[in-house]
Amino acid sequence: MLVKSILETKAQNVITARPSNTLHEAMDMLIKNKIGCLPVVDDNEKIIGIISDTDIFRKIHETEGKYQSLKVSDLMTKELIVGLPTDELDYIAGVMEKNYIRHVPIVDDDHVIGIVSLRDIHKTYVRNKEIETRYLMDMLEKRDKSGDI
Repeated sequence: MLVKSILETKAQNVITARPSNTLHEAMDMLIKNKIGCLPVVDDNEKIIGIISDTDIFRKIHETEGKYQSLKVSDLMTKELIVGLPTDELDYIAGVMEKNYIRHVPIVDDDHVIGIVSLRDIHKTYVRNKEIETRYLMDMLEKRDKSGDI
């Protein structure tokens, strides 16, 4: 399955941050939108980084709560791992596992068009297994009714 198939089922509005946003503003965006990361974009809406709830949580702990003067640019990951709409979902899942990350921004010409999360991958795998199981159960039922062994 291609990543673009997953993106078609998700909301099209990607919440992003700016490097100049404060950590408090970033936390507010994460909490209000019930999301785990924010792609960071420049004035041309091109992706330049990513910041996650875990990044912020760690920094709050490191600074013993004295994070108020920090900006998104101080914490964002700049060495990005991104996907393309034409990538296979299994490939993205492997990249996430290898790099210990929970979100992969999907880009087209350096612009974020979506995000694939571990939850998206899990939901897709579960749904595919449910479909496969139902298909196999239907086949067994038909076989039993026809008397074939």
